[in-house]
Amino acid sequence: MRRNSRACLSLSLLLVAGALGLGATPATAADVHSAAAPSAIPSASAYALDASVERALGAGTAGTYLDRKTGDLVVTVTTDRAEEQARAAGAAVRRVARSAAQLDAAMKTLEAEAKITGTSWGIDPRTNQVAVEADSSVSARDMARLEAVAKRLGGAVSINRVPGVFDREVLGGGAIYGGGSRCSAAFNVTKGGARYFVTAGHCTNISANWSAGSGGSVVGVREGTSFPTNDYGIVRYTDGSSPAGTVDLYNGSTQDITSAANAVVGQAIRKSGSTTKVTSGTVTAVNVTVNYGDGPVYGMVRTTACSAGGDSGGAHFAGTVALGIHSGSSGCSGTSGSAIHQPVVEALQAYGVSVY
Repeated sequence: MRRNSRACLSLSLLLVAGALGLGATPATAADVHSAAAPSAIPSASAYALDASVERALGAGTAGTYLDRKTGDLVVTVTTDRAEEQARAAGAAVRRVARSAAQLDAAMKTLEAEAKITGTSWGIDPRTNQVAVEADSSVSARDMARLEAVAKRLGGAVSINRVPGVFDREVLGGGAIYGGGSRCSAAFNVTKGGARYFVTAGHCTNISANWSAGSGGSVVGVREGTSFPTNDYGIVRYTDGSSPAGTVDLYNGSTQDITSAANAVVGQAIRKSGSTTKVTSGTVTAVNVTVNYGDGPVYGMVRTTACSAGGDSGGAHFAGTVALGIHSGSSGCSGTSGSAIHQPVVEALQAYGVSVY
């Protein structure tokens, strides 16, 4: 979540175009696409079905994901009752061995016994496991401790080493300046006719006043911030501007954003950032805990999108749907990254605002 950006852009372009980024290693290409990125993007009905199934089944499902071949929403279940409810709702169903309660118990054990800086974990419903990532800062001793906890939990936990170091990307970013640092705006939002933008909470923690250029006049004032635990903040425009609700695609065009939803495992996403421009990836886990050095964040989403320092606070999206606010990553290897985003729906609900 480092802040770095180009001050020469106009404010509306900077804030309108959500910029995000990940990792410690900058990408050099202007338009990077993950080789593993799928073509599947949920339809509006799939997002709605995902939300309704979650409400109806609650702990009766061990998670949902998008089938990359068919594009269908798949609901994982462990009981006949849950299977009947999911089928009645119109979803494809897959029986799995571990319930939501078992996966949640595994995550609580990791929280209690393996809360190690440089690790993250979240639910991957495709494997019916808690997927753990450990970055290069995790020592051999801590890895042994993590592996011992995972072994006790049986097959409920998988562990993967990732390069780089999980970090908030607070340098770089392309649009907003505050407290001597730079970040990116994610999405423009509105409430009662007033205009705001949402960004990362670790950015809004730094300053109350935000400008479009280093040392420039204030264009917005912080009205809320939440980090750690969450990673979102909101800034109200105070310069009288009414920027469009679009995201910069860095090819001379923009993407209109008309709605917001929670990301689904297996779906394709894009992220826009002033450092790495537009990159693509896949959602790999939800309900993710990330153990940053200055505090944990919970309920995040892990993706394979690639980015670099300077895109903090920017936009994760799919078509016209806003999905998340960039939080951080462990870096980028080739075209494969580990971008973490804060679900934007939670931030919108917290502040009572909506995209437009």
